Amino acid sequence: LRIYDFLPIVFVSALTKQRIYKLIELAKQVDEEQNKRIATHELNERLGEDIRSRPPHSKSGKEIKIKYITQVKSKPPVFAFFCNEPKLVDDNYRRYLQNRIREHFTFTGVPIVLSFKQK
Repeated sequence: LRIYDFLPIVFVSALTKQRIYKLIELAKQVDEEQNKRIATHELNERLGEDIRSRPPHSKSGKEIKIKYITQVKSKPPVFAFFCNEPKLVDDNYRRYLQNRIREHFTFTGVPIVLSFKQK
């Protein structure tokens, strides 16, 4: 389940009540992660470095320029990427950006939604 590798797994036992309290603590932690807000300047600073080091590729030959990034909402977190050609960003690059967001800001157990918009 590679697309769900961000989900934490806890093995519990209903008979012996093993790790039930750990599961409740993990649910509280995931809820805190869902409510997390990242400042726009921090997103642009950290992800901007990743985007400059590995810019998006286009099959059509047009250069894709991502201007800036902002978090639009939380629960679940939605990140808007403003660029010149949003339709040309492929799924591999979207996964790359999701992984970079998780690397910098964790978001353990929370699905991340990326939205690409015309600038």
